[in-house]
Amino acid sequence: MTAALPAAVESPSGLDELAGLVADGDVLVLSGAGLSTDSGIPDYRGATGSLRRHTPMTWQTFCRDPRGRHRYWARSFVGWPQMAAARPNAGHSAVARLQRAGLLGGVITQNVDGLHQAAGARDVLELHGGLDRTVCLSCGDVAPRAELHRRLRAANPDFGPRADEVNPDGDAELPEEVLDGFVMVDCRACGAGPLKPDVVFFGETVPRERVDTCFRMLEDSAGLLVLGSSLTVMSGYRFVLRAAELGIPVGVVNLGPTRGDARADVRVDAPLGDVLPELARRCGA
Repeated sequence: MTAALPAAVESPSGLDELAGLVADGDVLVLSGAGLSTDSGIPDYRGATGSLRRHTPMTWQTFCRDPRGRHRYWARSFVGWPQMAAARPNAGHSAVARLQRAGLLGGVITQNVDGLHQAAGARDVLELHGGLDRTVCLSCGDVAPRAELHRRLRAANPDFGPRADEVNPDGDAELPEEVLDGFVMVDCRACGAGPLKPDVVFFGETVPRERVDTCFRMLEDSAGLLVLGSSLTVMSGYRFVLRAAELGIPVGVVNLGPTRGDARADVRVDAPLGDVLPELARRCGA
């Protein structure tokens, strides 16, 4: 007997069609923040597609405003332990199972949390980089974020404000008055350059080579599966547009509307933590 669908799934026909798309194999995944909310990492927009209260750090502010950069690192120092402690959820695990079953190819993720890899997914391209690394803006040295956290903890033994909220990019909401008590450290390699998380900030351009690699992954695929992305920004939406140009079928699973709905061949509006395990089960993964 077939197991009952989760009550939140929009319709059996939508999930049936989605399973048909995935069962054909060679499907490329494009994932967004909605896939990680069940792991305790909030998204930027929520189900309505509107930006939440938090204003993300921008490339311009980080590079041009030393005070803004100092504020970011103080907040990131407090928020990092929660990000580092996040674990893959049922949606990440379902993606990994579908990939092991030979139905999915690579994974392009807009997320910076590393949870696809932690769940066992292979060939994951981090479109916006990863919070688990830092890069020096002067010498280009790349180092583990955990190493920086150890150095910051040594430099700030008494800096321990409690975070009321951790944001999607890993920084925490802190009162302005506590920031002056935070001490930032310099690059371990050159001793001078400012450090930046190895992520693409709002207003920053995704490296062209990385985008081209994503387009090649798409062109070699038989389908595109969008998971938990509102597709509001062109960074991810361009892959839906290219798929439509190439006649590659597109499936979208997201809680709430997305910019790509009109170009989706299959659309399921439901929590990913319900849909993806059921999708994997239907596909024998």
